[in-house]
Amino acid sequence: MSMRALGERAGTSHATLSAYESGAKVPRVDTLDRLLRAAGFSSEVDLGGRADHATADRVAKGLELVDVLELAEQFPARHDPQLAYPRFAAAG
Repeated sequence: MSMRALGERAGTSHATLSAYESGAKVPRVDTLDRLLRAAGFSSEVDLGGRADHATADRVAKGLELVDVLELAEQFPARHDPQLAYPRFAAAG
């Protein structure tokens, strides 16, 4: 669908749509919903808590990070310069 066609369906100009697309303007929520519907889509919002908002969540995330970093320390940081592998007898 062209911007002109979408603009006609949504009741806005293609110039405004171009400004939204380029980031020069930000549509309001109701405008975004109208544009989505005109394009054949619907919006769905799922709200969730931010990790930096709740202290208990921040502590849990921090502890999880510590566990991951401690696990990562168990792996060798550098490999041996020579690959060790079993040698097989030459065929023939």
